Amino acid sequence: MSKRTLLTYFSSSSNTSGTPTPGTDGGINQPKRPRLEFQQSDIIGDPGNRKSIEDYPYEIRDEVKRAYALSGLTQPVNHTFPRKWQSGEWRSFQQTWFHEFDWLEYSISKDAAYCLYCFLFFNPGKSEKFGGSVFVKQGYVNWKKAKEAFARHNSCKTHANARLSCDDFMNQRTSVATKVNKYSKEEEKRYEIRLTSSLDVARFLIMQGDAFRGHDESSTSLNKGTFREFVDWYKDKVEVVKDAYDNGSKNCQMLSHHIQKDLTKACAEEVMEVVMDEIRGRKFSVLIDESRDVSIKEQMAMILRFVNDEGKVLERFVGIQHIERCTAIALKEALISMLCSHKLSISMLRGQGYDGASNMRGEFNGVQKLIRDENPYAFYVHCFAHQLQLVVVTVSTSTPAIADFFNYVPLIVNTVGASCIRKDALLARQHDLLLEKVENGEILTGRGLNQESSLARPGDTRWGSHLKTLLRILVMWEAIIDVLEIVKKDSIKPTCNGGAFGLIGKMESFDFVFIMHLMIELLSITDILSRALQRKDQDIVEAMHLIIGVKDSLQDMRDNGWEPLFKRVKIFCDKNEIEVPEMDKEVNARGTSARRRQKVTNMHFYQVEIFLAAIDSIMSEMNHRFGEVSSELLVCMASFNPRNSFSNFDVDKLVRLAEIYAEDFDIGDIALLPSQLRGFVGRVRRSQDFFGCTELPQVAEIMVKVGMDRSYPLVYRLIEMTLILPVATASVERVFSAMSIIKTDLRNKMGDEWLNDLMICYVEKEIFRSISNEKIIKRFEEMAKRRMLVPKKNIVISPNEG
Repeated sequence: MSKRTLLTYFSSSSNTSGTPTPGTDGGINQPKRPRLEFQQSDIIGDPGNRKSIEDYPYEIRDEVKRAYALSGLTQPVNHTFPRKWQSGEWRSFQQTWFHEFDWLEYSISKDAAYCLYCFLFFNPGKSEKFGGSVFVKQGYVNWKKAKEAFARHNSCKTHANARLSCDDFMNQRTSVATKVNKYSKEEEKRYEIRLTSSLDVARFLIMQGDAFRGHDESSTSLNKGTFREFVDWYKDKVEVVKDAYDNGSKNCQMLSHHIQKDLTKACAEEVMEVVMDEIRGRKFSVLIDESRDVSIKEQMAMILRFVNDEGKVLERFVGIQHIERCTAIALKEALISMLCSHKLSISMLRGQGYDGASNMRGEFNGVQKLIRDENPYAFYVHCFAHQLQLVVVTVSTSTPAIADFFNYVPLIVNTVGASCIRKDALLARQHDLLLEKVENGEILTGRGLNQESSLARPGDTRWGSHLKTLLRILVMWEAIIDVLEIVKKDSIKPTCNGGAFGLIGKMESFDFVFIMHLMIELLSITDILSRALQRKDQDIVEAMHLIIGVKDSLQDMRDNGWEPLFKRVKIFCDKNEIEVPEMDKEVNARGTSARRRQKVTNMHFYQVEIFLAAIDSIMSEMNHRFGEVSSELLVCMASFNPRNSFSNFDVDKLVRLAEIYAEDFDIGDIALLPSQLRGFVGRVRRSQDFFGCTELPQVAEIMVKVGMDRSYPLVYRLIEMTLILPVATASVERVFSAMSIIKTDLRNKMGDEWLNDLMICYVEKEIFRSISNEKIIKRFEEMAKRRMLVPKKNIVISPNEG
């Protein structure tokens, strides 16, 4: 249970003096006692760190038991169990014991074995030797006699009673309350229709990211909120649904906000069960970032990256968590807590992907260092997309002329789009110019061409958006000039008049046009890389190849790009009647006083001080920001590049890569790996299946498809290690975009647990669509004690029925 819940509980029960308090039968008002809740995030995955059931408030003990029972056993898969010197031998916990004893749990922090059933229903007054507090509190640690002790505990009376109590507790159909409150088959059918209808409505709202509740949900309200209004619409369209609500039990309508949250939680838990089934037992990487929501809460989102059974690289969202402090220690604890809540071991971690914040990437005290202290094979990669962003930001200030140019761009956009009248005038003028060009045959017509558009505002945090802005200015040049002239002519205030006057002069200068064309070309080169890095299945080998390609393109532009660029600028200036300065003429050096008499030619200024300076700046920054590409790990991985029939394939480097991942390749594997690598590359170069294959994810998928993952298991394992290493955190950024849709200004009081459940279903929409209503309803009924239960033979209600 969270600290906030405990504080609420103790503050509400602290009056023990016997003095009458407001609200008792004595007629004095007593404040209503807050409702206690146990949330999914309060579950502690490690059995060695749990507190006993008796330590929870009495009111929520059943809820705690049910939550832990539904959460299931904590059995770390493929965990490296530590060895201890016991009775003259090195001994450790054995993975096979999980298959022999279906109640057995293991604590990574305590290196001890526990029993889930006894933890939930242990009776201290009736304990036996092998069913007492050992498997509940201390944990069993004697691995020499562990199997015999587990067998004795399995047959002892205390354990058997705890197991029966758990089965009876979870089986609501056999409970006394259910047997006393018997309902007719007709009433059970109506209950199922109501529950299914509410679930259908909830699923639709979750998929769309819409709000559930309204400001006034009373029966006389004209707008009861989306959920209730949708249910009313459903009743009007389907007669059998209307009968189920109108003639069914009035105290079990399945409309309350608690039911809405439980249905959403059931959906989220079913989605997470599918995700965990995909991940369980696999090596994975984490992608983490934090962002503020509309209620000024710092939220940390986590995505896991892994390779599934089909050889496909997947990135799955596993949750969002509110963090009170953004220190490295707090973030590391939150990361481990989220992994433990999903029964995932940090020992299976093989990669970390964060942005460049000091608390994340710090060499000595960052999150990545704290994680690597516990798992040295969780290699950190600074998000390539963030590094590219920093490259572009640096280039925008590489020379005074370019920095001055980017100061004027937002002024132009803001001036032209400052009002509805100006925006309409811009669109109308652009429409007239397009019609004129179509009539003159200057542009072509066709589907998707010449769409209506306006000036895009450049973003401060996404410098790639400046490319879109500059392209719009280039396309709408004449219309923008015309609107600025209208603003200058019609403005009453001298400030607006003068601003438009200055912007017209700035835009119709050769400096502005030249820098605009140069920046469009440079940003176009980096934009290709930026879009490629944001693919979910992008691998580190392909990312390195793309970075090298961008560097080659920049070098080619530096060597051969001046003449084509100057020619395009000159044609544009001639078309728009902009004066082109004489290139050989000597002028005063820009940015210096005329008294200094520093003379340079215009050619020197534009070619050397702008063109070459900008390209050299971006190339230097690329080499600096992506210097880690030359690290030993990534250089070895580059040998797996499948382009040109694995032309870069190097057995020695790949063997060295396996040695770096010493946890996954023992001495015997290292000895067998060279022969498997040679056999693999020989078969790949002969096989028709791999012809034209240019990306490593395709290689992994084809290997699984043709069965080569079984023929060359060590090679496939090495490819898997390469693929799960994260490239960029674009997937986490998309999660925050979804958060801004779900948690809005009007929904700013949304709780963290409610937000997390909605986010899981919304982000993993594809999985959510595939889950049947029957599974969700079953989980919903198991989550809490219900007044009624759906009959075992489910009745499927169609919206068209009735």
